Amino acid sequence: MFLETEHIIQVCAAFTAGGILGIEREYRSKPAGFRTIILITVGSCLFSILSTNFPENADRIASNIVTGIGFIGAGVVFKEGISVRGITSAATIWMAAAIGMSIGFKFYGLALLVVALVLATLVILSKLEEWIDNFRQEKEYIIKFNTEEYSIEALEEQMKKLKIYFVRYKFIKHETEVTAFYKIETKQTNHEILNQFLLKNKCILSFEL
Repeated sequence: MFLETEHIIQVCAAFTAGGILGIEREYRSKPAGFRTIILITVGSCLFSILSTNFPENADRIASNIVTGIGFIGAGVVFKEGISVRGITSAATIWMAAAIGMSIGFKFYGLALLVVALVLATLVILSKLEEWIDNFRQEKEYIIKFNTEEYSIEALEEQMKKLKIYFVRYKFIKHETEVTAFYKIETKQTNHEILNQFLLKNKCILSFEL
């Protein structure tokens, strides 16, 4: 089979689409960056082109692309404390594969529309998300103090005075040292106020979030 002009156009289009999305991911220093997104988009496009030449196996090839992308996406998702990170990167990988398949099946207009929508979601809506997060953020705090100098009651009473909603989900005591684990949900300014309180409180041995 000779190299056809349309195949070259499809692969180049997939390369360009992947590059556009990859630049945004690379700029934000995400685990799936410039090269990764390009390879996923071009690879999905190539598999789709090949499947059109084997119509009896086209559905099987397409379904295996989705399955393979699922494994790659799972590799960028990880748990950090009570938070799960990397879901947006995994979703971007999934969308990059879908765009590559669209180009491979010659749905150029659809692929162009989706690239624009995905880019708008990653760039524009992320600003909206940051604005919303200023009003409500959930963070995990690990606070250590000495029971001879301080108490859980005193700490939690102070957090109530700061109008901070909290849930203590774990508590560890070793001799006179206590480690309390909190899930705190409040606006960003309150998190900063709490951080300042913990930094200035001499009874607090350490804290991390």
